[in-house]
Parts: sequence; structure tokens; C-alpha cells
Amino acid sequence: MPAAAPTPTPPRKFLGRLSLPERTFVANALRTETVGGVLLLLAAIAALIWANTPLGDSYESVRGFHIGPESLGLDLSIQHWAADGLLAIFFFVAGIELKRELVAGELRDPKAAVLPVVAAICGMAVPALVYFVTATVGGGSTQGWAVPTATDIAFALAVLAVIGTSLPSALRAFLLTLAVVDDLFAILIIAVFFTSDLDFAALAGAVIGLAVFWVLLRKGVRGWYVYVPLALVIWALMYNSGVHATIAGVAMGLMLRCTRRDGEEHSPGEHVEHLVRPISAGLAVPLFALFSAGVLVSGSAIGRVFTQPETLGVVLGLVLGKALGVFGGTWLAARFTRAELNEDLAWPDVFAVATLAGIGFTVSLLIGELAFADDPALTDEVKAAVLMGSLIAAVLAAVLLKLRVRKYRALTDAEERDEDGDGIPDVYEEGDPAYHLRMAEIHERKAAEHRRLAESAVLPDGTDAGAARTGSDRPA
Repeated sequence: MPAAAPTPTPPRKFLGRLSLPERTFVANALRTETVGGVLLLLAAIAALIWANTPLGDSYESVRGFHIGPESLGLDLSIQHWAADGLLAIFFFVAGIELKRELVAGELRDPKAAVLPVVAAICGMAVPALVYFVTATVGGGSTQGWAVPTATDIAFALAVLAVIGTSLPSALRAFLLTLAVVDDLFAILIIAVFFTSDLDFAALAGAVIGLAVFWVLLRKGVRGWYVYVPLALVIWALMYNSGVHATIAGVAMGLMLRCTRRDGEEHSPGEHVEHLVRPISAGLAVPLFALFSAGVLVSGSAIGRVFTQPETLGVVLGLVLGKALGVFGGTWLAARFTRAELNEDLAWPDVFAVATLAGIGFTVSLLIGELAFADDPALTDEVKAAVLMGSLIAAVLAAVLLKLRVRKYRALTDAEERDEDGDGIPDVYEEGDPAYHLRMAEIHERKAAEHRRLAESAVLPDGTDAGAARTGSDRPA
């Protein structure tokens, strides 16, 4: 008797329904990021207004004001403190997000991780290539190749909040995972390409501090009064070592445990992220935007954005490079891993999210400052290009998402429907007999109520509906 043919493995779904715990985490994380993104938008607008009014001189004076102990090498301007100090908090949260994705999120499964990782890599390589080609053809500087490679998840989600589009959780999770991987490669770019002359003594001190941080975590030592002073020492040593100080934040974030043990409602990483994320999204990043986004805006300045090779390269990298890179990388990865797109969505939806990934703000501004540190005028022009490119990407994404907004709302409504009121969306309980019994009871109560209303209703001719029905039921 011939052996039975092996059952073919069903193709893996891309952008399929998330598990309930993952959906809950994504919803909570994106809620905070959305609020932070709105604050980021307001801070950027405030900076532009402040810099382009008669108070512009005071803006330059404030962000150029130096403060800090010179003996420790920390006599920095306010703008410098925002970029190197406050953004370390942002990268600390990014480190925790990355660790969680690696051990408990989408990146823990190599097969599932292929799509967002390839999409993020292509979404950074293509914008860099677009910038490099544009700058080379135009005879400009290629130093800014990394500026259009970063995606700002907070800004992107703020755009979603402003245009009122309800994306299904799978698309939001893809955007979040894409941004986390994007942050990882942005961190590597900063560490490798924007490290100045190394001070090995300070670097050794930072490494020792990180080792102490790791040992304390493994020993279960608790208390902010232990970790905050130690984190400040590590940050100061990392800054003085020549390695960009934000790397210290990433390293400490990656050290936190993000898996739950028996009896734990939240892992230490989740708990710390819950405490620090509002500080990052609500204070650190908006203040960085306030002191970095204030560039002069005029007709001639906007004209230079589209005529200079460096600034044009940034705009094209963010608008075209990001969209083509993320979409192309996702399509190729799905094709070669035989992952089928969720039947409720279409490839234009993926392209819309890829266009949204072209909103580069926080990290793009930071890399712009690092890439052209010796040319303040070009730095400001590159910042203007980041703002312009992000604005164009946001408008294009808004148009593309609006075209499918009815479909998204229907999917979101189906995801969030909870008719039995137990706090769990119904789509996650379809295989639970207890859910169907609860729904049967609910529908029976509704049917009984409708019978009662029918029997007490009055017909248009004034007769009693219940009596009329009873009479019609009597035999002739």
C-alpha cells in the first residue's frame, strides 16, 4: 500500500491577525507613541514659529547657551544637551523595544522576522543610494547619505492620529516592528560612522559601568536611586569616549530582561518601559525637536531644498527611497519566503505604510547634525530638507490611506467588536464554547425583549398587536 502523501504546510500569512497579547502590547505602545508624536509635531511647529519671527535671535541664544561642568567635559549647549542627553532616553526605550521584539515579539521567530528585517534593510539602503546618486550627480557632499535612512515612528503615528485613519492592528504592528529594526540600524550607523577620536580610558570606564549595571540587574537589585546615578555616570563616560552618548542608552535598554517569570504580571523591561516611555515621548523627544527643528523658512530657503544636491538627495531619499525600499524589500521577502498576504489587505496597503515610513524626523535630524557638524549653514538646510521630505511623505501617505479608509474601518471594527462585553475581542474567542454559550444567552434575552415589545405594540389602526396576533392564531 503506497505511503500517504505528506500534508503540505499551509503558507504563512503576512499581516495576519496578531495574537491577543501582542495586539494588546502594540495597542498600548502605539497609544503612547501617538500622544508623543502629537507633542513632537507641536514642538516642531513651535520651533519653526520661534525661529522665523522677530524672536528668532532669542531662539539662537537659548539653544546656544552653554551649561554643565567643564571639568567633566560636559560644558554643552542646550541644543547639544537635547541631542546627546535627552535622546539617550529615547534610545534607552528603543533598546528595550528591540530586546522585547527579539525575545517575545515579532522578531523572536526567524521566519516571521525575515519580512520586517528585510523591509527595514531595504528601506535604509535604497534611500542612502538615492541620496548618494543625487549628491554625486549634482557634485555635492556625500557625507549625508545616512540622513534619509531613519523612520520616525512617533511622527508617523501622529500623522495617523491627525488624519484620523484607523489602521488594522497588523499594519500598525508591521510599522512598529519596522521602526524598531530601523532604529537598530540607525544606532549602528551612528556608532560606526559618527564616532570621533576614541578616548580609550573613558570608553573602558563606560564598559565597566555597563558591566556593573548588568550584574546588578542579574542579582535582582532594585531601586531607581541605584540605577539612575549609575546610568548618568555611564552616559558621561560614553560621551567623553568619543562614541555617541546615545549608544549608552541603547546598551542599558538591551540589558533589561523582557521575559516574564512565574508570578510576574510584567517583566522588568516592560515595567521600566512603562515608566520611562512617557518621559521619552512626552519630554525628551519634543524638547529635542524644539531645539533642533528651528530653521529659517522662506521662499528662497525652500527653493534651495530642491536645487542643492545634498538637500534634494534627502527629500528624494525620504519620499521615493523609503517607499520603494520598504515596499520592494517586503514584496521580495514575501515572494521568496512564500508568505501569503492577508486576504483582507492588498499590496497597495503595504505601499501606503511604506510611504508613511518616509517620515524621518528625530533620528534624521540628529544624523544631519552629526554629518555636517563642520558646516552650520548646510546643517540647517539639511534639516529643512528633512522637514520638507517628511511633510511630502506624510501628505502622500495620507492620500493613499484615505483611499482605503472604509476598508480599514471595517477591519478595525471587526477586530474590536466585543458583543459579550468580557473585554476580549470576539474574533479571539470564536473557538471557545463558553463564548458561544454567552452569545446564545445574550441573543435569547434580546429575542425575549423583542417578543415583549411586539406583544405590547399598537398597530396603526389602533388595535393591540398582541391581541390581533392571538386572534389570528385562533382556528376558524
